[in-house]
Amino acid sequence: MENFSSSDLKAILHSKRANIYCLEYCRVMQKDGRVLYLTEGTKENLYFNIPIANTTVILLGNGTSITQAAMRMLAQAGVLVGFSGGGGTPLYMANDVEQPIEWLTPQSEYRPTEYLQGWMRFWFDDEKRLIAAKMIQAARIEYLTKIWQKDKDLKQNGFNLTDLESALSTFNQRTESATKQNELLLTEAQLTKALYKFAANATQTTDFKCEHKSTDLANDFLNHGNYLAYGLAASCLWVLGIPHGFAVMHGKTRRGALVFDIADLIKDTLVLPWAFICAKENATEQEFRQQILQAFTDHKALDFMFETVKSIALTTHAEIDKNA
Repeated sequence: MENFSSSDLKAILHSKRANIYCLEYCRVMQKDGRVLYLTEGTKENLYFNIPIANTTVILLGNGTSITQAAMRMLAQAGVLVGFSGGGGTPLYMANDVEQPIEWLTPQSEYRPTEYLQGWMRFWFDDEKRLIAAKMIQAARIEYLTKIWQKDKDLKQNGFNLTDLESALSTFNQRTESATKQNELLLTEAQLTKALYKFAANATQTTDFKCEHKSTDLANDFLNHGNYLAYGLAASCLWVLGIPHGFAVMHGKTRRGALVFDIADLIKDTLVLPWAFICAKENATEQEFRQQILQAFTDHKALDFMFETVKSIALTTHAEIDKNA
């Protein structure tokens, strides 16, 4: 490691990094200037390299351990590390009830403060915070409309916008006319219910009911994909230096709520349809994970998160002040 510095390891922007790792039953360690994970086989132990400069998030699931030296290198590379349950889903909760994954954020005294300062300019004003929440909801629907219109695989599996025009129109109208956060949350819940019904019909999934603790593949994949989206959101907010407690949608009393706000930008567009499609195809957990991570990459989900958060923090103050 004598030949490398933390600035060398951060050469790839977080929004351009390709990898998310969800590791189970292995030991993460530093060896010969690299971060590796070790699996124990029946005949031999196998080492696998983790390209930390091109990694955003590492989730440590069941049966994992990590060395201090590995954590030091991950911190230098700006990789977000979290402990979770099996498959990225928190079968065992961490020490904060509202944030099911316990994130270990790399420490740096030199991260930019401009985005936090921009966020704080409006956050303490209820009306301006509501306007920012509406911007997130508008960006969420814009992203869904854009991706579902062009993604051939989703179209082939019955995910088109024709049957959702009425629901999306109603969502936009109610979002625009909302006067407090609770109204936005109710409108969001109604849209999510409509999207679940649409996805179930498109994939011919019978008797679907959204359950956090589930016994069916669709719910398992939804939980799995959502927590991967939370990882992207947490990584985005850490890089921009905005604490997770400054939510605009899910309530300012929940410590990790801003992670949920930002993850919502992509969950309906990417996680929801692929959870139902992969469940219909009886895919394995690994196959679903590969599919959803590929969807994140193909549709530049992390880029979209960065663009939206930066826009709200820096370039929308005139609009917020005008609308407020």
